[in-house]
Amino acid sequence: MSTPRPRNAAQTRADILAAARHRFATEGFERTTLRTIAADVGVDQALVSRYFGSKQDLFATATEFKIDLPDLTGAAPDDIAGMLLPRYFAVWEDDQSFLALLRAAGTSQVATDTLNQTLAANVAPTLRAATPDNHRQRVALTDAFVIGLAMTRSILANPPMVSLSREELSRWAAPVFRQLLVGPAPS
Repeated sequence: MSTPRPRNAAQTRADILAAARHRFATEGFERTTLRTIAADVGVDQALVSRYFGSKQDLFATATEFKIDLPDLTGAAPDDIAGMLLPRYFAVWEDDQSFLALLRAAGTSQVATDTLNQTLAANVAPTLRAATPDNHRQRVALTDAFVIGLAMTRSILANPPMVSLSREELSRWAAPVFRQLLVGPAPS
């Protein structure tokens, strides 16, 4: 017989969120169940539902992430990548919430919608401040580039991408950021 879990609602809730982030990050939204999350923590599935409601509600809570981007208003074009990439790296490589969301976005409309809403609310306004024209296109292309880098480096773990240091990747990515955000628009 296993030792009963001590009663601590705040700790149990935090443990459920940690288990959910891990499961969503490694198995995606579709394959993760409330039952497996509950088992990971050693609680009943009903407790998970009581704290978080549905699987979608738990997913939304578990994948909330914040990216603290700098003000790009008036930034020198050659400085933009250096201002952005360290912030992106912190999310791609250190934030389990973002990784869970990114992994799940490939198979779940809920995750895709959540990621798009987060980009629109938290990233687009910052990027738009740097763009001289074609704001929607420039922001969308920059988002696509960033998501591609994050996916290739953090989810697919593509060996050439993983082997690049942050500094090396920054040097390769900087001209692309510059072109997408402030370079001449295609004619």
